[in-house]
Formats: sequence, C-alpha cells, structure tokens
Amino acid sequence: MGTSTENAGADATHGPRTQGAADGPETPSADGAVAAGHGASADGPRAAAIGPQAAAVDPQAVAVGPQAVAEESVARSRRPGPPVALSPSRASDFLQCPLLYRFRVIDKLPEQPSAAATRGTVVHAVLERLFDAPAAERTAGDARAMVAGEWEKLLAKRPELAELFADDPTGERLNGWLADAEALVERWFTLEDPTRLEPADRELYVETVLESGLRLRGFIDRVDVAPTGEVRIVDYKTGKAPRPQFAEGALFQMKFYALVMWRLHGVVPRRLQLVYLGSGDVITYDPGESELLTVERKLLALWEAIGTATATGDWRPRPTKLCGWCDHQAHCPEFGGTPPVYPLEIRPADGA
Repeated sequence: MGTSTENAGADATHGPRTQGAADGPETPSADGAVAAGHGASADGPRAAAIGPQAAAVDPQAVAVGPQAVAEESVARSRRPGPPVALSPSRASDFLQCPLLYRFRVIDKLPEQPSAAATRGTVVHAVLERLFDAPAAERTAGDARAMVAGEWEKLLAKRPELAELFADDPTGERLNGWLADAEALVERWFTLEDPTRLEPADRELYVETVLESGLRLRGFIDRVDVAPTGEVRIVDYKTGKAPRPQFAEGALFQMKFYALVMWRLHGVVPRRLQLVYLGSGDVITYDPGESELLTVERKLLALWEAIGTATATGDWRPRPTKLCGWCDHQAHCPEFGGTPPVYPLEIRPADGA
C-alpha cells in the first residue's frame, strides 16, 4: 500500500482546495439536479447509490407536481438550518475555517461564481458525457467540440453565470476561457485512454449512515470495476497537483469516498486515483481497512466538534492565506466584518 505519482511536475503548487471551494452543499434537489457542485451537470447526477436511511420525498409535495417539488427543495436548501450530513468539501471547510463552514452550511450565504470553478464544472461534464459515445468515437477532437455545448447547457441551467463575462462585449475573454477548458480536456487524453475504459458509474451520488448516526455523502466522478470485481475510484482535478507535503488533503477526500463505498457495499476499493488536468499528474493510492477505520474515527471527532459549535454558536475564524479569496470578508471579524445574527438556538457548552 502506498502513494505513487506519475509524471509529477516541478511546478505542482496548487493544493486540494482548487476545486473543493466550489463544491457547494452536495445535496441533490428533488429533480435530481445538484444544488451546487464541481462536475455537476445540468441534468443532474447519472446514478445514485443511496444508503438505507436516505430522506424520503414528502408524498404531499409529489401531489403538486415535480416542478413544485424541485422549487420547494431548492427553497429548503437555502434556508438557514443545522448541518445534517458531512461531505468531503464541508469537512475540508471546517478544518480550514470553522466560520467559513458556518457561513456555507448554516447561514447559507451566497457566493459569487468563479470562472475557474465554472470551468471545472464544464470540464467534468465533458469527461462524464464522453462515455455516452461508443469507444471508437471517444477522441480528443470530439471531446474539445463538446466544451462549448456543455457551457451552453450549464448557462441555461444557471443564467447567473453570464455575469462572469458581462464585461466582455467582444467575447474575447469567453473564447479564451473556453479554449482553456478545451486544453484541459485534451490533456486528459495524455493521462488516460477512454477507448479502453467502460466506467461502472459516472458522477455517482453516494450516501450512507454510519452506526453512530453520522450521514456521509458526496459525488464520485468515476467508478471503474475490473472484471475481477476490484473497484477503482477516480476524481478529476482541473488544478495542478499539490506538492507532496500537501497531498494528504486531496487523499483525505478520496479516503472519505472509499469509506462510504466500503460501508455501502462491504468491499474496500482497490485503488484511489486523482487525475490533475492542470499539471498532467496522476496520483494513486491503495487504501486498507485499518486506514479507513482511522478516517471514520476522524470524521466522528470532526462531526462532534461541528455539533458543539452548532449548539453553542461558537464558530471561530481561522486566518490563512486562503482568506484573500473568501467571499465572506464583509461578514468576517478578521476583516472588520460582523457575522449575521446566528439563526439557531444557542445552548450553553455544558448542555444546561
């Protein structure tokens, strides 16, 4: 067991937060679309492997039609409320800055879309849908040609993304952005051969409830299953591979997915694979049961800390270099801001 890096580049400086910041709450809405998430397609996730305690749809809401259900689901997702589950993105948020976690999960403060995160969404959609075609037709040229169409689909689903290029009347910046997305897609073909791959799942939503009651969920970019039954979990990153001392953050996300798949199916995935399109690196890791048990214990401790902060309202900022890119500086005490009024009931730390 161990980690290997193929084609590791000397300029691999971007950490695992390159994509993670855009992940969103990772909660599917009633129509199957993702509320916010990297790689989320306009049509929603392709498949679901939901645990036995997944929330049921209100039958009375179904009676008024799927559109009303979808609208109500989106409205609920935007209301302040306590956390109900843990995803890799939100776990990273809390570890990075508890106050950021509060702003995203409890207050649900809006965030401005970014060109980089949106480009990642488009690239993920292309790499997902490319496998709809027969193997012989999965070429780099065909994949590049899909980029503009996937951008148009995403824009139709989320019209607010047009603001990214509102100051680009000639379309020059948009064309450059699309060209960058095409280059990322084309680089993927130097790292993997899609004509020799038949994924078992793409954009797979997974959810399970641990014995402790902690609900874990997330989206897996790709799941490959060998003829012998061995499972490989693959995640695409549009940034550069992190330096070795920062690689653990990205691997934590993959171990999270491995734990969920193990709890769902009783089999530890054979391999975890991170594909960094920004630098042309592939990082692989082979997990073991003892490791995943350690991850489970870490997640339980993390959830306990989140529960304490939720009950007491004590969400402290943790200043880092990433603060410069945070959308919530106006609400952060570190920048002279004031957080919104805490929307939940506060209980003393001792539970009295």
